Amino acid sequence: MSGHNRWSKIKHTKAASDAKKSKGWTKLLKEITVAAKGGGDPGGNPRLRTAVDKARGSNVPNETIKRAIQKGTGELGAESYDELTYEVYGPGGTAVVVDILTDNRNRTAGEIRKLLERANAKLAASGSVLYLFHKKGHVLYDQAVGEDKLMEAALEAGADDVRADGDGFLVETEAGKMIEVKEALEKLGMTSVHSEVGMYPDTHVRLEGKDAEAMFKLVQALEDHDDVQNVYANYEIDDALMEQLSA
Repeated sequence: MSGHNRWSKIKHTKAASDAKKSKGWTKLLKEITVAAKGGGDPGGNPRLRTAVDKARGSNVPNETIKRAIQKGTGELGAESYDELTYEVYGPGGTAVVVDILTDNRNRTAGEIRKLLERANAKLAASGSVLYLFHKKGHVLYDQAVGEDKLMEAALEAGADDVRADGDGFLVETEAGKMIEVKEALEKLGMTSVHSEVGMYPDTHVRLEGKDAEAMFKLVQALEDHDDVQNVYANYEIDDALMEQLSA
C-alpha cells in the first residue's frame, strides 16, 4: 500500500500481514520465480536480489527460496506467469497501479473487475494513470540510526533524498541504485527495516469520509487477491482515520 506516511502504513498493517503469512510467502516466492528467469544468481540479477532480500526479511526459509529460484531457471520444471499492470481510477479521484502475476489472465481480469466495482472504481486506459508515478527505491530505517549520520552516508552513497517518515527515516534512491546504497549503509552498520523498488506518486489526493473508507477497503481487497503482487495509489488518509479503519 503506497500513500501518505508509508512507515505508518506498514506498521498499521503488520499484524494483518503476519496473520496471512502463508499467502504472503506465496507471493514472495512467485516474484522470485519470475525474477529468476533473468538469471538465477542474485548477485547479477538486481530484481532477484531484491525479491530474495524481501523474502528473507519475511523469514522465508533459504531452502524454500532456493527451490523458487530453481523453478524460475527451469531446474525444477518451469512455471509460467504473465506479468500485468492494471491502471485504475479509484475512489475520490485517486490513481491506482496494480502489479499482477497470473497463470490465467481471464480469471484474474474478471475477479479484479468485481473488486473495483464494489469500490466504485474502474479500469483506466493504458498510460492514463502510470504517468503520475515514477519508479524509485525506498529503504526505511529506524530512528535509532541517527538522522544526521544516515543523511550524510546515504547521500554520499548516491541516494536522492533522506527524510523523516513516521517513526523512522526514508532513504529514496533511483530504482537501479537501491541495492548499492543499501549495501553501502550496511557496511557502516546501518541495517534497514524495509526496502523495495516500487511506483511512487508525484502528487497525492487527500481522502476523507466515505472515499477514505472505500479506498482502504479496495486496497485491502486487492492486496488479499492471490494474483496481486503490489498496489500503489496516490492517496493521503489522516493517521487517526487510518487507525480507525485498520481497527
